[in-house]
Amino acid sequence: MTLASALTSCGAPTTDLDAAGVIQALAKQGMPVTLTVTYDASNDPNKLLGRPNGYASKASFTDRRVDPSKASAAKPGDVELGGSVEVFASADEAEARAAYISEIGKKLPMLGEYDYVKGPVLVRVSRELTPTDAQPYEAALGKIVE
Repeated sequence: MTLASALTSCGAPTTDLDAAGVIQALAKQGMPVTLTVTYDASNDPNKLLGRPNGYASKASFTDRRVDPSKASAAKPGDVELGGSVEVFASADEAEARAAYISEIGKKLPMLGEYDYVKGPVLVRVSRELTPTDAQPYEAALGKIVE
């Protein structure tokens, strides 16, 4: 199943074949998320949007289970407040990005997070969630991108 047909089956319009559309599909899968920031080249904190080896789209979300007062980063869009979705041109690029983020988390545990990859989509989830609360993102992503 393609990303377009998976998003359509989750109720997302086919025109939303981007990170914001994936967040909408996560919400339709029952995840407690709210879209907070849809990035463009001018506000992308990583400066990867549309650039070589970067993602094609990126958006952030809050997770209602994260207490903002306990998160060290509290500005809208920070992964720590819920998470983000990055959509790449290929699954290999998404896997490489997840591996890079994982290496950073190993060196600096306070930057650790849960990362789930399915096809060209990487869902980054706040470390403020327990493993039990974070795990359903992987299952939801599996239903969105088959």
